[in-house]
Amino acid sequence: MSRSEPGFTRDLIELVLGYGLILFVLWMPEFPQRILSPVALVVTLTIVLARRPSLDDLGIGWRGLGRSFWILPAAIVITIASVLVAKQIGTLHPLYKGDFKHIAGYVVWTLYQQFLMNDLFMPRLSRLLGGEGAAVGVAAVLFATAHLPNLPLTAATLVWGAISCTLFLRYRNLYALGLAQGLLGLCFAVCVPDALHHHLRVGLGYLRYSSPGPRP
Repeated sequence: MSRSEPGFTRDLIELVLGYGLILFVLWMPEFPQRILSPVALVVTLTIVLARRPSLDDLGIGWRGLGRSFWILPAAIVITIASVLVAKQIGTLHPLYKGDFKHIAGYVVWTLYQQFLMNDLFMPRLSRLLGGEGAAVGVAAVLFATAHLPNLPLTAATLVWGAISCTLFLRYRNLYALGLAQGLLGLCFAVCVPDALHHHLRVGLGYLRYSSPGPRP
């Protein structure tokens, strides 16, 4: 795609607007973040849906669902192995806010993260960079950077971002990827000490985290 073509400019503007808004919200204090998060949700959804993609294009149809199902059992195996290792080395701990509401909300959030990465970032990066290979690498970096300054989570999401984008290109389905990310994220939360990942917080929330005092 030529840099002078209108499509190039639109892709670039949409990418910068969507990603910039996400970073802006992540670095807001908690109260304005709660207000601006729905705005970011509506804006990013509008950017993607304005091009009128089909359900299969978005990865929320039937296409690739059966073929991608193995991803979830693979994530379960990794989770079990990680928990056993964490228990052995003494880092396994209870999940912070481990009730159904918070767990379900987190899994929905990971599904939306996959939507952002594979429906907002990847198509535009593929056109801007002239290929899907380069787009996978850049999308993974953008995904990981959004998790700064949480360095353990940034490293983990860099790897997972590249893997999940590659798998999406093969299967074109978000369901198994989103659920697998939710499971692996919860596994990361209980296997890696809270002192390192601050309850999986990112942005300003990570910097403002204060370790809870000892339980009575």
